[in-house]
Amino acid sequence: MGVLDGKVAVVTGAASGIGLATARRFAEEGASVVAVDLDGAKAADAVAPFGATAVQADVGDPVSWGAIVDACRALGGADVVHLNAGTTTGQPDITQLTIEQYRRIMGVNVDGVVFGTRAMVPELAQRGGGAIVVTASLAGIVAFPGDPVYTLTKHAVVGFVRALAPRLEELHVTIDAVCPGLVDTPLIDGEVRDALVASGFPLVDPGAVADAVLGCVTSEGTGAAVVVQPGREPVAYRFGRAPGPRQPGAEGRLPPGWLADPAGERRR
Repeated sequence: MGVLDGKVAVVTGAASGIGLATARRFAEEGASVVAVDLDGAKAADAVAPFGATAVQADVGDPVSWGAIVDACRALGGADVVHLNAGTTTGQPDITQLTIEQYRRIMGVNVDGVVFGTRAMVPELAQRGGGAIVVTASLAGIVAFPGDPVYTLTKHAVVGFVRALAPRLEELHVTIDAVCPGLVDTPLIDGEVRDALVASGFPLVDPGAVADAVLGCVTSEGTGAAVVVQPGREPVAYRFGRAPGPRQPGAEGRLPPGWLADPAGERRR
């Protein structure tokens, strides 16, 4: 008996890296997996050994989510969603950033999360609730000068997750982000990877991120940004509280749930 027996799980960016590791992990836990990737043929080959359903789709295109929803409904519905698809610009110099680079990364890293959440929340709610996990990055909670626009997208994702979590609670839907350090995936350029390995810098194994994703799915918490680093247990990042106005009692006039900590516990 797996913890996801009888569940249907969607994983985007499932042809390699974190997505493939998570799709495999979900299948091991008994889930029927819908594996989504822009390269549908590669995804089909990658997930064939554990019997997942491959779907070719551009997650940044809102129309594409109709096919993903249909694939879930063919299996009975959707219970778990891992919005993992992502890319980088590889451009540290903002003056050299092209429009094409910018549109591409925003489409995958931000639009894919927003459109995916919009499409899948009604499906989860119809099943009585479920879980969404978004792949962010350590660059979603710290500054990463190596790719400022990638950092922008991952900060956006973390903010989206934390802001949306209280809204989804009434639907019995949780939403969390995983924020791994440098992961050993095809997103890391071969030369860069070789240099990191030669220097002894530890890379995160995709399987460790998959385990953290499963932990979010099976947790009762919501709104967390879970950091995954080599040699450490996954841990929810504790965000500091922003300074409020000095007027006595001003904070008490904020709407309920306006301020939330990473575990989704509302503050007044």
